[in-house]
Amino acid sequence: MRPTDIDFKAVFHALPGAVALLTADLVFAETNEAYLALSGRTREQVVGRYLFDVFPDNPGDPAASGMRNLHASLRRVVAGGESDSMALQRYDVEDPDRPGVWEERYWSPVNVPVFGPGGELVLVLHRVEEVTELIRARGTRGGGDRARVLEAELYTRARELQELNQRLRDAHAREREVALHLQQAMLPAPVPLDHHRAAVRYRPATGSLNVCGDWYDMIDMPDRGLTAVAVGDVVGHGLHAAGVMGQLRSALSAACRVAAGPAQALEALDLYARSVDGAESTTAVSVFIDWAGRSLTYSSAGHPPPALGHPDRTVTFLDRATDPPLGARPDHVSRPQTTTGFTQGSTLILYTDGLVERRGEDIDRGLQRLADSLTRHRTADPDNLADSLLRDLIPPAGITDDTALVVLRL
Repeated sequence: MRPTDIDFKAVFHALPGAVALLTADLVFAETNEAYLALSGRTREQVVGRYLFDVFPDNPGDPAASGMRNLHASLRRVVAGGESDSMALQRYDVEDPDRPGVWEERYWSPVNVPVFGPGGELVLVLHRVEEVTELIRARGTRGGGDRARVLEAELYTRARELQELNQRLRDAHAREREVALHLQQAMLPAPVPLDHHRAAVRYRPATGSLNVCGDWYDMIDMPDRGLTAVAVGDVVGHGLHAAGVMGQLRSALSAACRVAAGPAQALEALDLYARSVDGAESTTAVSVFIDWAGRSLTYSSAGHPPPALGHPDRTVTFLDRATDPPLGARPDHVSRPQTTTGFTQGSTLILYTDGLVERRGEDIDRGLQRLADSLTRHRTADPDNLADSLLRDLIPPAGITDDTALVVLRL
């Protein structure tokens, strides 16, 4: 049987585990038969309704926290695009045939993001395993007192684990906030480039753990009639990546001011990166703009290619001088560079991979989206063009990698 012959809907409904599909707004999109049987609900009572309207917390139990914990887990999945396995939850369920009567239930949920072809989050897969009978069986063998002790122990351990997870999330959130402030402090504001207009944007990742080391820079060299533009991306997350980013950005800025061209600047940066812990495998691209000669000389260290939008609605990717990332080779070698011309009114776009790369998708699709968006908005000024590119290319649910973007009208 070929994969295209598989009836995945039938497979979904035949799964022995209880599974529901939720929208990003936590509305039931579909459930399998096992989920309906476990919850004691019909499909009509569930599909199309908000999860917590169908399964609220027990109003008669002020200590009930199952709904709050589940809601927090699902929102983390929607915001961060990463799976979340929850600790054991006591989440009582109202008897559908006896309103106001609540059944004591224990659940072990797992929440998993489901992405669309563009990398956007389209659904959350919510799988639940009920362990109520296991707890009751253990309690029966040891008597009622043992059952209550076991219940209390399980509930206490679950609450302790939830509190520990919350403290970890709070610590990561604080680190993310500090890293963002550090990163923003080290990224320069766009400088006037003669009569040429430029715009820069930086968008942090949605997830609290994914603050990365993306950077951009623009160096005007009027004595040479040149402007150097660069973007780069440090591997890793958090404060350390932000610190490495600051060192590499400063080093490349200094190298561009004295180098004959972008390849020589990246060679100097490569040598420097070998002495910086955490700088290995960093990607970067540098473009030298010769305004009088209307030419772009560029070199890339494993970075996605800059895009050049022409007034005739065509788009060229600067991909003919690409070499491995920084520190990837055991020995230092010269890097390639290439020169191409441009016409007045063209637009140069430099960016980091968060703008075009999506999970499970070939990067060529992301590059095509960028080219299409650049063509659609080619007449916009750099500020409006930058905003339009972000609007077109970043999924509604956010991104799991930082994005730096430079737009320059030539």
